[in-house]
Amino acid sequence: MNYPNCPKCNSEKVVKSGIINERQRYLCKKCSYHFTVNKLGKQIDNYYVIKALQLYIEGVSYREIERLLGISHVSVMNWVKKYRIKAPDNNEYHPTYKILKHEELVSYLQSRENIHGSGMLITELGDKFMVIKWERFKE
Repeated sequence: MNYPNCPKCNSEKVVKSGIINERQRYLCKKCSYHFTVNKLGKQIDNYYVIKALQLYIEGVSYREIERLLGISHVSVMNWVKKYRIKAPDNNEYHPTYKILKHEELVSYLQSRENIHGSGMLITELGDKFMVIKWERFKE
């Protein structure tokens, strides 16, 4: 029998001990701890967690991140809180972004007008690329 190890003492001496809320309950014979196996929730790939946090740090709003990555803005907020991420305070510049295919990116970078006078970050976004530029606010 292949039962889960006890989450309290990590013992393998575990037996079934009834059903609670339609979930199997177990009893650890070593420490007498009752537990159920946690349901596996919908896990989001770490790639998207990292991308979402990078975008947040670059000044992209929660809702824009949701639209770009297809991940709930609430999830992004929870990750920001969990990893204690703080976006830098800088009111002089604002980020703009474009989503481009490889060919479009090459063409975009060939134009001096697109790469002159502002900071730029290019990051992979699935099969496309995101170009984030920082431009000064016009006064």
